[in-house]
Amino acid sequence: MGGNFGIPVIFLNFKTYAEVLGRNCIKYAKIAEKISKEYGITIIIAPPTIEVKSVVQEVDIPVFTQHVDPHDPGSNTGAVVVEELKDSGISGSMINHAERRLLLSDIELIIKKLRKHGLLSLLCVDNVRTAAAGSALDPDMLGVEPPELIGTGISVSKARPEVILGSVKIVKEINSRVKVFCGAGISHEDDVARAIELGVEGVMFASAYIKAKDPEKLLSKMTEALVNSWTERSMFKR
Repeated sequence: MGGNFGIPVIFLNFKTYAEVLGRNCIKYAKIAEKISKEYGITIIIAPPTIEVKSVVQEVDIPVFTQHVDPHDPGSNTGAVVVEELKDSGISGSMINHAERRLLLSDIELIIKKLRKHGLLSLLCVDNVRTAAAGSALDPDMLGVEPPELIGTGISVSKARPEVILGSVKIVKEINSRVKVFCGAGISHEDDVARAIELGVEGVMFASAYIKAKDPEKLLSKMTEALVNSWTERSMFKR
């Protein structure tokens, strides 16, 4: 992966839940920073776009935007352009989330623009076929999320393990540089552990963290599961 980030990774998408609007966003960002430092694990956060600049100033962990457009600076009303992101101090951007789909030609252009400006890309795809196509576009990270499981609490690592296994296999065959994450329905520590066992290098979740009764406790358990599973996998590989 580009930048100074190590693997494995937890990627937290804040979306635009009511809980993270305004200054409340900082609370969730600081929890993520605390857990990241406690466990020595990379936690990347993606706050609502309007809060990105304030979050970057408050925490010392990687901050991504949830979306970016393919446009150059100019006459593009309401667009989010890469050049503006670079000036905000962020580390990268998500691309093509299931809730913010893009054209293939735009995805390729965005990945190139982000890299040109020293920013990282996390390309979201929904199955093995699109994982193969996405890896050929050379993103830094690729997140596999079956859309039908997003926000359901039914984990992809349990309900659709074949999607993870197939995606990891094909991506590494096409472009071994790309780091493979998975998301959709990941809600408990055993979901995280299973995902790591299936071969991914990071997990992605949103509502499980943002809507948790005790976000810090939940993220701590998820992170501990990630660390333990990664250690076991690394030892097995030896």
